[in-house]
This record gives sequence, C-alpha cells and structure tokens, in this order.
Amino acid sequence: MENFNFLLLTDTHFFKHSLGCWGKEYDEFMRFEQKCFAETEAINNAVFDWVDKTDLTDTVLIAGDLSFNGEYESHLGFIELLKKLKENGKRVFVITADHDFKREDDNAFCFDDEGRHAPRATPRDELFDLYYEYGFKDAIAVDRKHLSYVAQLCDGVRLLALNNDGNCRDFKTYDEEQIAWIKEQTKQAREDGQMMIAMNHYPLLAGQPILSIVPSAVQKNAGEISTMLADEGVHVVFTGHMHNQSINLKVTEKGNKLYDVCTGSIIASPSVMRLVTVESPKKIKIETINCPDFEWDTGGRSCTKYLDDMFDSMILNMLADMKENPERILRRFGAGDKKNLFPITKKIGKLLDKLTVGGAARLLCVKCDRSIKKMLLKDYITELVRQVFSGNQAFKEGTPKGDIFLRVLKRFNFLLKKVNLKNTDGEKVELYDLLKNSAGNYDIDDYNAELILED
Repeated sequence: MENFNFLLLTDTHFFKHSLGCWGKEYDEFMRFEQKCFAETEAINNAVFDWVDKTDLTDTVLIAGDLSFNGEYESHLGFIELLKKLKENGKRVFVITADHDFKREDDNAFCFDDEGRHAPRATPRDELFDLYYEYGFKDAIAVDRKHLSYVAQLCDGVRLLALNNDGNCRDFKTYDEEQIAWIKEQTKQAREDGQMMIAMNHYPLLAGQPILSIVPSAVQKNAGEISTMLADEGVHVVFTGHMHNQSINLKVTEKGNKLYDVCTGSIIASPSVMRLVTVESPKKIKIETINCPDFEWDTGGRSCTKYLDDMFDSMILNMLADMKENPERILRRFGAGDKKNLFPITKKIGKLLDKLTVGGAARLLCVKCDRSIKKMLLKDYITELVRQVFSGNQAFKEGTPKGDIFLRVLKRFNFLLKKVNLKNTDGEKVELYDLLKNSAGNYDIDDYNAELILED
C-alpha cells in the first residue's frame, strides 16, 4: 500500500457577510462568542484559496458545521468554494451537522443596524441535494435517510462518513437502523480487505478530561459507539464540534484501539487544518497546519493573535460582567432571577479584576514562582481555559503556571474528593485528575503524532 494523504478541515461555519453581521445587537451577541461571525467569509476564502493551490494532496475532508447556523445563502456561498476546488482537480468529501439546518420551529439569524433578523433557513431534507456532488455522488454506499455514505478514498482505504443528527431533536445519536447500516459497511470493508477510517462531527472521546463530564461535548452513547467502531475494525475517527484540538485513544475490552482526532475550527482559535498520511493499515501520521492569514482589519495583529484575542475576550467579558452586570452573567447560566447571588457575584468579580497570581497565592498560602507573581489572575484563568481548547496544554507539572495550579488543587483536594462526579458514560471520575490533565497535556501530542492502529 502506497502512502495516501488528505487534508482534514472542520467547523468552517461559513456565513454570507451580506446577510448582515453588524449593529448593536450583533456586538452584544459577540461578547460571548468563541468563534468568528463577520470574519467567516474572509477566513474561508483564504483557507480554500490555500487548499486549492497546495500540492500536498488532492483530497479534502470536511467534518461538518459547514454553515454558521443553517442560512441557505451561506450554503450557496460555501458550495461555490467547494465547486472551485473540484474544478481545479480536488476531491471533496463533506458531512453536514446540526449547524447546517433548521427545524420548522427554529430560525437562522443575522444582524444589522435595525436589530436581529431571520434569513431563509435550510431544512434538513435539502442538504442531500445541496451537497450531492461532495461525497454522495461518488460514494460506493449511501444511507440517504441518515445523510451518511462510504467513499473509496484510494486503493485500500475507505471513508465512513457519518452524520449524527438523529431525529433532528435528540441530537448526536444513531438509531438502530443507522447502526445496522454502519455494521454492514464495516463488515463489507473487512471482507474486501479495505482499511476503513471514519469522519463524524461529534467527538466520540472527550477532547480533554474535563469535557468528559459535559454531555454536549461528545456524541450521545459515545462509549457504546466508540467501542462498536473499534471492534468493527474502525480504528480512527476524525471529529470536530468542540473547536478543540486533541488526539485521544481508547482501547476496548477486546484490545481494539480507537483514536479520536478532533480538529479545531478554522474560524476560531487555534484555526488549524490536519494533513493526514495513511502510511499503512496499521499506521497513520497526523500533522497540523496553521490556517493562512485572511483579509481583515485585525488592528495590526497577526490573524493568529486576532483569533486568540477573540477567544480571550469571551472569558474576560464573562469575568467583567461578574463585576459590572452580575444579572447578565448569571442569566447565561440560568440563574438570572437569583437576585440574592448578585452581591457575592459582584464582589468576586471586583476581586478577580485586580488580583494577581501572586496575590492569590498568598491568600491560599501556596508558593508562587517569581516569574508569574505580577500576572493578573484573570489573564492566567483566560490563558488556562484557551489552552484546554487549543490543545497541548502547557500548564504542566514542572512549569511555573502548572506548579501553582497543582498546588492549589492539592490544597483543596480534600474538598475535590467529596465531589461525586460521573462522566457521560456513567463512570465515576476524580475531579483532581480531570483538572490536572486538562490544564496540562501529559498524553498524545494534540498537533503532530504517529498513530499505531494495531499492535
């Protein structure tokens, strides 16, 4: 088998700028957004121009959430980018996800100076025809009901492209009919002597340990599905959804491996793509490529710094609201009517606004390295949270930022042990371990790695 490679993108969230993304309500909406909105067309144009011109590969996979929020005009604009790739010799395989359609009782949205509006949304039953040329047309097997298909990527490698919209209300799941179809396709691949890889929008393994307790961070029944795929001979799945950069491994009771390679969104920090090289049925090489700069007024910042700052502003705005508008921040967490919480929230917000890492260390009676004593605590928190999503988290044991984090955890471990937590598979987890391994990456490199699929 010769080396075969492809580019993997996810969460393009293309939005047609002319629909409207400005005004007072837009600015308010963006206070708590981790991903770009107005900039998405410019970012996609730059990324797809780079993909079009690269000679690294002629095959491109895109793992869902193609549009910002199901706007029909956004789909048409995005398809023009896909069409150009195909016209210039690229092979394109996409799946759609829950941001790509709207039910009858929901609306897409845009903003202008007059406020929020509802442009034409895309029903789910239009997605097959819209994206027929980009996966379904050249598939060797199609499950139209579930918007899934199997494609022959090269001699010896098949793609299991899975959509997990479920019944459009209970998202992120497969019904029995789809599971039967998946097993039929994996069985056929084994009989034909074909290696099968999967592309599934929702992660099957939590990107970081702390996300294992967040139901929306993984596909429903992810434990059962990941075990099924691994035991059926699918040993790597490419995912998105969380805008999180991570590579994780699961080994089933039967000794079969499943790697979940989750890739960050191109329109949010860390804004990356993957170059994937299948070297053999037992080995895949993963490389990360930073997305190119895009045409936008970034205020003199690099595009990477601009996207990092956008992520940081989401966290900093939340912390600022604790001090300035506690009702608004509590409303975001479903407690906007708890007026008794307003004063304490405001006091905590005022403290966080001025407290340094060194000052917090003194309050908690833990040692702090001199190099970070003057760092504002809110900046420390923001960087820590961003790294959970950007991957290869640097707050590890043996570093100034990691050591103080672990000292604080140890100081309060007697309380952490009393917290009864279970992950989405219903298994008991230790909060100390979750936090330690989410702040620092002690496992597989999240950016560049060689995956050994079978021992």
